[in-house]
Amino acid sequence: MARPYRDRDRNRDRDERDSEFKDKLVHINRVAKVVKGGKRFGFAALVVVGDQKGRVGFGHGKAREVPEAIRKATEEARRTLMRVPLREGRTLHHDSEGHHGAGRVVLRSAPPGTGIIAGGAMRAVFEMLGVHDVVAKSLGSTNPYNVVRATIEALKEQENPRTIAARRGLKVSDIVARRRDASTAAEAPVES
Repeated sequence: MARPYRDRDRNRDRDERDSEFKDKLVHINRVAKVVKGGKRFGFAALVVVGDQKGRVGFGHGKAREVPEAIRKATEEARRTLMRVPLREGRTLHHDSEGHHGAGRVVLRSAPPGTGIIAGGAMRAVFEMLGVHDVVAKSLGSTNPYNVVRATIEALKEQENPRTIAARRGLKVSDIVARRRDASTAAEAPVES
């Protein structure tokens, strides 16, 4: 008799875990298959899922109906979640580039108050990731599938200064101080 209660508890745990994630529909594609009686339509959905605290994933689902395609894409996105280290919980640690197919993206960290300066599919990824300040540019392909995959590839390159310091055998303050020195040197006017 204890079995239904256990299943109910398991479902409640799954609902609580799923409720922490938000999803965003990026693109729906309608395709037609020509058959003897006319056309059969199918739908493909691209969905980005994230907890807005540094975890993000994307999924692609295909079905004969739109809601089913979105459900499949959301499930795949939850399975492919990855963690991205964020600086101060609002921006990226360093600039990075990513590409997939003909799509190429450039991501740059930004000072507080900048906002998300990115278009279309990239904006959805950053919103679900929880980034508040970033400047991004999409070069090449405008296909949302390629842009999302290129953005995810660029985010995979992000590293925390703590892990870099541990790998090099340095202190975190040495690495962060170097970054601060390099940015002030770049802003200093050149005297002639």
